[in-house]
Amino acid sequence: MDTAHAPAPAHALTRPASGHVDVWFVRPPPPGGPVQAPSAPALSPAELRRAASFVRPADRAAYATAHTALRWLLGGYLDRPPAALTFVRELCPGCAGPHGRPAVVQAEGAPPLHFSLAHSRGLVAVAIAARPVGVDVERLPSPETVGACARALHPGEQAELAAAAPDERRAHFGRLWTRKEAYLKALGTGLSRHPRTDYLGSDLRRRPARWAVLDLPAGPEHAAAIAVPGDRPDHVTLRRLPARSLYGDGTPAPDPGSTITRSSR
Repeated sequence: MDTAHAPAPAHALTRPASGHVDVWFVRPPPPGGPVQAPSAPALSPAELRRAASFVRPADRAAYATAHTALRWLLGGYLDRPPAALTFVRELCPGCAGPHGRPAVVQAEGAPPLHFSLAHSRGLVAVAIAARPVGVDVERLPSPETVGACARALHPGEQAELAAAAPDERRAHFGRLWTRKEAYLKALGTGLSRHPRTDYLGSDLRRRPARWAVLDLPAGPEHAAAIAVPGDRPDHVTLRRLPARSLYGDGTPAPDPGSTITRSSR
C-alpha cells in the first residue's frame, strides 16, 4: 500500500482503467451546513423531494450530500453537467424486473462506466469502475444491534461472529455486513436476495466463485467494502472529497495527498 499525492482534477476525471476501481469517501457536514437545505442545484426535483422528506436534519444532510456527490463525480467522469445526468435501472437478474443496478445514461458507443453509492451515519461512499461494482459503508452498530441482526447472516458467518472476541464483534459484524451488501449491490439484487444465502466470511475459498470482495479502510467508526465480478482489481484508489467542494464551480477536488492505491500483488 502506498500513498500518492494526486493533484486536484481541474475539469474532467479520468475513467478508471480495466482492473481499477475508484472509491470516493465524503463526510456530510454537520446539521445546518450548506447541504442541509434541499436546494443543491445538481439534484433532480425527485431527489429534492426525497431530501426534504427526511425528518432528522442529519438524514437530510446525508442524503443530499450522497446524491450531490454522485452527480458531481459522474459528471466529472463523463464530462457532463451534473444536473443533466439521467439515471435508470438495469433489469434485476433474479426476476428481470426494472429494479436492478442503478445506471447512468451515456452516449451511444461510450465505454462502460458503472457506479455504486452507499451512505451511513457520518460517511458517504461512491465507487466507480469499468465493470459492475457494489460498495457499502456502515457505521459500526451497537452490541445490541449485532445480536439482533446476526441471525440474518449465513450460518458460517454466524459461527465466525460468535467466535470473535467480544470487543471485536462490532467491527467483525461491520465487515461481514458491508461485504454482503456490496456483493448484493454488484449482483443487482440488493437485499431481495436473502443475506443468509451467500457466505462472505473470512474463508476466501467459500465465497462466491468468480467474484472479488474487498474490505476498505474507512476509519475507526465505519466499515466499508467493494465487490466486483471477475478477478480482484489491480488497484483500488481511495479519495477523500470535501463536502464543500460539491457546491463550488467545476469538478470537485479531493484533498491533496488523500489518494491511497491498493495493489492486488
